[in-house]
Amino acid sequence: MTNSNMPLFPEMKMDKEADNMKSICSTLGVQVNTPGWPDAFGEKLHQYILSKNIPSIRTLSLFSGAGGLDIGFHDLGFEIVSSVEIENKFCETLELNSGKGKYFPCSKVNCIDIRQFTGDGLENIDWIIGGPPCQTFSAAGRRASGVLGTSDARGVLFLEYVRLLKKLKPKGFLFENVYGIIGAQNGKPWEEIVKAFKDAGYILFYRVLDAADYGVPQHRERLIIIGIQKGTFLFPRPTNGPDSMDEMPFYNAGTAVKGVSLTEDESKTGINGRYGHLLNEIPPGLNYSFFTKEMGHPRPIFAWRSKFSDFLYKADPNAPVRTIKASGGQYTGPLSWENRYFSYQEYKRLQTFPDTYNISGTKQIAVKQIGNSVPPQLARMLALAIRIQIFNTKFPFKLATIPENFHLSFRRKKRELTKQYREKAQIALANERKNASSCIHKKESFYLSIGERFEYIRTEENGDYKVNVRWTNEHLDIKICPSIAPESPKFIHINIRPRTSWSLPISNIQLSALRTEDWHAITAAWKVLEQELMLNSLKADLTQLNGYYQSTSQIECQLITNVQNDANILSPILNGECTQRNIKTEDLAFIWNISKNDVLAKAIMLKKLGYEVRNIHTNPLMNEDEWLIPYKFPTLVPQSVQLYKKLQQQ
Repeated sequence: MTNSNMPLFPEMKMDKEADNMKSICSTLGVQVNTPGWPDAFGEKLHQYILSKNIPSIRTLSLFSGAGGLDIGFHDLGFEIVSSVEIENKFCETLELNSGKGKYFPCSKVNCIDIRQFTGDGLENIDWIIGGPPCQTFSAAGRRASGVLGTSDARGVLFLEYVRLLKKLKPKGFLFENVYGIIGAQNGKPWEEIVKAFKDAGYILFYRVLDAADYGVPQHRERLIIIGIQKGTFLFPRPTNGPDSMDEMPFYNAGTAVKGVSLTEDESKTGINGRYGHLLNEIPPGLNYSFFTKEMGHPRPIFAWRSKFSDFLYKADPNAPVRTIKASGGQYTGPLSWENRYFSYQEYKRLQTFPDTYNISGTKQIAVKQIGNSVPPQLARMLALAIRIQIFNTKFPFKLATIPENFHLSFRRKKRELTKQYREKAQIALANERKNASSCIHKKESFYLSIGERFEYIRTEENGDYKVNVRWTNEHLDIKICPSIAPESPKFIHINIRPRTSWSLPISNIQLSALRTEDWHAITAAWKVLEQELMLNSLKADLTQLNGYYQSTSQIECQLITNVQNDANILSPILNGECTQRNIKTEDLAFIWNISKNDVLAKAIMLKKLGYEVRNIHTNPLMNEDEWLIPYKFPTLVPQSVQLYKKLQQQ
């Protein structure tokens, strides 16, 4: 295992006998860093193995996905004799590429749960490759209130990997996963994984690698574990970037997709939806954060770190793209620098899947398969290093390796990117500041209904509420009352002002619900405010006005009302006393001045008002006696994941 007491950034000693990537490719007859060059690189390596009659290595592929690892290892003569995958569409892809004359001529595709795969009948397996599902250790998991890790069923599938290692006893294996697995749950799952592999009889060598360092036009950090029964192993030295022998430039996205034919629909520019028009203004290489105060935007409609980094992320043609996600929404990048979605064939190039490799399903399903895969070019370089060091295969070149005590620089370089992004944003914003609007003057009335899933339905007549909006130089007043309601002295006022300062051209906001005791009217008023902020290009939604809940709230809210019913519940939410933190049932009951037994009923009531409320049933990592109300205002919309989660077992 690699030494943890290594110096932080020692200089990598130059291996004078090793060949750089240009030299290796020249030997093979491949022109490096040209469109589709990884395909040619893989083909030439495979031809060399065949031409020299080098024995194949019988390989079992687990958690095979769409076959990204399998492609790279196949090119180095690892014969995939059997693959195991549970997803039907992924299995269809493997079947499409299996059989005589295809990538996997001798492979049997087992479309089953690995827990039902016995391995019976497999003889003389030399090597095993694969990486169990990683969602429980992913960045998305960490953001959603921690990671489930090995407390989730998917997090213990590595034990099935270990079971097959013990049964088949291959010479070694390659295990791939997200790098977050090392630090998840204070490192306890990582300790379990290491111990399990060691107990199976393997010496481990591991590193976190960035695929862009190995000729992939995509930054993709992954943990790679190599386990062998005896001997040592050094990982291949980066072929591209600052840690490569000759500092060869990264394989950039623009070159990678050059020459891909697009259909008329694929070439259409423009992204639809609420935020689609913003893409046109974002400089290549940046994302939604271009529209934040921290980037210097004069109209910061987004709060800093309020979205995932791939939200409205526009790729830079002169650099590798950021990690391609397996699934995402309408605005999930990478999006093309031509202000459109990448095509399916372009996604394949960005992940270094061969042009001739078939992937089943619609574009959405195919992109999911691509995003779940290990880039074949990264797999090739790892397979090449394994061939040379563990199976003693001779090649007409010498592959450079990483000394055990050397730290790759990609993580340090990554920390420097924010400064570069800010500089790029400043250039793009030079004219924007001159044209920034200083105030808004308007007054209007309309009718509004809020749907069962909190849809915003505006009409000129016959809505559930009558709405009056009035902007002045200093204030925004939103008054709302039921369309059909008797005269009543009842009122609910919410005053909103910045905690210190905000980017709005006014000093305060007042929401008023008149002639009603129904708090749904205030929910409607919040929705009107959100629409006003959006329509005037001031904020993308209410969350951007407040800031992401894990940061300090940027607004202060005060409730003034003569409505007694549930005011004791809403007032502490509005003033922030019981929001943005995990709070015990007993403490929440005390703040609300109710019994502990009534907390669940009030939490359900809040969800009916559009408030996001979490507990152990919506977010399994929370403690059983805890609650979380992230925001002072209702945020649920039809697209909200939390909308459909229940606060109690059904």
